[in-house]
Formats: sequence, structure tokens, C-alpha cells
Amino acid sequence: MKISYPGINSEISEWKGQEITDFQEELHNKVNGHLSEKWFYTHVKSTGKSLPRIDVLNMLSQYAGYLNWNDFRHKNMKQVPLAFKLQESNSIFIKVPLLMLLVVVLLIILFRIINTQNYRFTFIDADTGEPVRGNVIKADLLLQNESPISYLSDNDGIITLRTDQGRIKLAVFAPYYLPDTLTRTLKKFNRTEQIRLNVDSYALMIKIFSQEDVKGWEKRRDQLNNIISDEAMIFQLPDNNERTGMELFNKQEFIDKLTMPVSSLDQIEIMDSKYHQGKIVVLRYKVKK
Repeated sequence: MKISYPGINSEISEWKGQEITDFQEELHNKVNGHLSEKWFYTHVKSTGKSLPRIDVLNMLSQYAGYLNWNDFRHKNMKQVPLAFKLQESNSIFIKVPLLMLLVVVLLIILFRIINTQNYRFTFIDADTGEPVRGNVIKADLLLQNESPISYLSDNDGIITLRTDQGRIKLAVFAPYYLPDTLTRTLKKFNRTEQIRLNVDSYALMIKIFSQEDVKGWEKRRDQLNNIISDEAMIFQLPDNNERTGMELFNKQEFIDKLTMPVSSLDQIEIMDSKYHQGKIVVLRYKVKK
């Protein structure tokens, strides 16, 4: 085109109306070929990646002085194979790590599925060796950088948890038993374990006191005075069937309440207690009606 039209724009993508028309006439005169204006905008002035038909490539190659498209490629595109090799090489450097990453992820998922098992914990009284029955035992599975997962025992005092961890930490709570935090190494081929709970003697003593008659009330008051801290906060929680609010007692108020012959205390139920220097500092209980 520069030979026939010296002033034409060197950038073919910049050609417009008359320049495109001149090019169409050149093709017609030199190789008896034709390109529509639409084709020109589709393949030359567009950023799309659609390739021209082979007959069009042959025509353009003949216009440029070659036998056909293959002849043009053979004589002018010797660097193309190298470029393709580089592109293919770069593609391998991308695809291989991605494939390896995918394999690793799949292996991790498969490993976790295989290693995720149900583990069964039976809680027993450390003194009697008897199971702690009733769905009263709460266990929190402590996870790193995550909130704990809570479990509640069934009527046989059994908690079943599902995990893929090899080592776990459990915080265990049960009425009339001391709270405990346990660390366990899980065994894949022995997924049943017994955990001993130590009796909360003071909480059990308070329950027994509430069920005794008034005889020996002075001795009872002295015993309560010894096991409860002067700064203790004692909460009576509302029974499930009541709509009353929570009540707060200090040490003396609670001792007075517990040593009076009031039948409503026959069904006292200690929910939990906390200790400091061997004395109760926090006590929560309910009175069953």
C-alpha cells in the first residue's frame, strides 16, 4: 500500500473510510480479492481475538507477494515457534504449581475426612466410680482462635463429639462436681474414654443441709460460715416454671435462709459454684417448686 499510496497512514488500525476503500481496490486489482468494511473493523480495528478464515489469510499473503499463508509463515514467522515455546513454558510454570496446590488441598480434605471421627466420653464419679447420669454435664471444646463448641451429655452421662484433631482441650462443668479443664490425646482406634469428676463437697453439703431438719442448726450455721467467704455473692435463679427475677443474697442472708425451717428449700439445686482460697465466693442455685 505504501508503494501505491505513499501518503497512507503507516498504522493499518488507523485507516478510515477512503483508506479502507483504497485498500479494497488494491486487493481487487492485484489479487482479484475483496474484503468488506465490516471484516476490516472486525479483524483490524477491533481488539477481539477472532481469527480470519484461511482463504482470507491466503489472499492477504498473495497481496504481500507470497504464494499463500503457509509460505508467509515459513518465510516471516521463524520466531513464532520460539514465542510459542516461551508461552508454553510460562504456562507450565503456572499450571504445574496450581495442579500441585490442587492436589495438596484435595489430600488435606481427604485426610481430614478420614481422620474426622466420633469420640465418646463417659463421665464417672471419682469417688464411687459410678456414671454421672442425667443430661447435666456440659463440656466446652476449646479451640485455638475460635469460640468454644459446647456439648451436653445424654441421660447416661455420655458426651459424643466429632473432630479431626489429634489433641483436644475440654472444659467440663457439672452440678455438685468441681469444674475441670482436661487435655486429651485422641486415639483413632480407641474412641471411648472415661473421665473422672471430683465431687464439689461444699455444694453437696449445702444441698444436704437444705434437706435436713432444723436440729443442730447452730452447728449447721457454723459449718456454712466456714465454707462461705464473707464477700460471697449468692444468686437464686428463677425456676423454669416461674417468671420471677433473680435474687441476690450475701453470706448471712443465705445462711439465715438455709437454716430456717422453710419447706421450699427441700428441692434446692446447686447450679454452679466458684472458689477462692478454699471458700465459696460465687454460688448459683435454684429452688424447685
